[in-house]
Amino acid sequence: MRDEILLRWPSTIEFGIGRLASLVNHVKQAKRIYWFVDEPVAKKVSPIISQIQERGIECEFTTEITPEPPISTLDSALNPVRLFNPETIIAVGGGSTIDLAKVISVLLSGKQSASDIIGIDQVVERKTQLIAIPTTAGTGSEVTPIAVLTDTEEKLKKGVVSPHLIPDVAIVDPTLTYSMPKAITASTGMDAMIHCIEAFTNKNSHPIIDTIALEGIGLIADSLELAVTEPANEQARSAMAQASLYGGFCLGPVNTAAVHAFAYPLGGEFKVPHGVANAVLLPFVMKFNLSHCVEKYSRIAHRIGVSPKGSKKEQVHRMITNIRDLSLRCGIPANLKELNVPESAISEMAKAALQVKRLLDNNPRPITLGDATAIFTNAYFGVLE
Repeated sequence: MRDEILLRWPSTIEFGIGRLASLVNHVKQAKRIYWFVDEPVAKKVSPIISQIQERGIECEFTTEITPEPPISTLDSALNPVRLFNPETIIAVGGGSTIDLAKVISVLLSGKQSASDIIGIDQVVERKTQLIAIPTTAGTGSEVTPIAVLTDTEEKLKKGVVSPHLIPDVAIVDPTLTYSMPKAITASTGMDAMIHCIEAFTNKNSHPIIDTIALEGIGLIADSLELAVTEPANEQARSAMAQASLYGGFCLGPVNTAAVHAFAYPLGGEFKVPHGVANAVLLPFVMKFNLSHCVEKYSRIAHRIGVSPKGSKKEQVHRMITNIRDLSLRCGIPANLKELNVPESAISEMAKAALQVKRLLDNNPRPITLGDATAIFTNAYFGVLE
């Protein structure tokens, strides 16, 4: 745990049922707005686009969003935006949509290419206003300095990390998540939980973020299954949106660790959705980290209502099992085999995961190639004990 921390979040964050309507208050200075919109919510967003157009503001939008945006497709996404030359870019969608808008916003000036910005603090500027409006309760991308892209040549996901990626305005309206399919509700919800768990337990944890992360874990434990089974449950959806926001708050100052690093090759090579990959890997990485996280895991166990019977280690084992059971009840597969990942890929996935040092360096327990191979093997067969 460290003593110092730097917090960088959007200058304006609005949260609550119906807050989408407040968007008009944040674009009064714009003459042209380019929108990245997820297709499932396009009809819901259409009235507010029309309302903004009635004020004399030109709008163009696209719903052509490739999940976990490939680096190779950025030029085709960038060209129409550059031609339109907007003062404001608005993203309404899940993590992929928001990440794409973030990257386009910093490439718009033409001073850098996609390859120039990969890594930490490589972005030189962003001149356009950036507004993010999430439609999933998962990535927290609306408040983070991070965008994740897919390198299809190397079959690996890569991160862009820069304060220039932090949106100016984030509007979190839980009603936009009501139309999410059950599978996406489950996977993005587990992703948000993992953001909080990995921030809470990693080497760069901080008491300020610990408070946020622990509450996020509790909200998800209490609400995810209900959000999956009752999609229009206002209380559950609001709790999940809040928890996702909390997870996003954790990512900039603290970030994630081994679970996310191990998920990168699963997404890059086998196209496993990000939240699903993380959820399947989580219990096996937690089990590996247990010896270095007993106290923190004990606090998680207490927050999610695990029985206090027995020793702390026994409580922690039950906590890991409880979180895995939550994932399974929400319909997420139990192991990599169920995801049609071949056992023969384990060795290469382990090597690829070790390349993601940006995240592995945060992990509470050092991971060798042998450790990585063992974790992937256990995750493949679903062996937790």
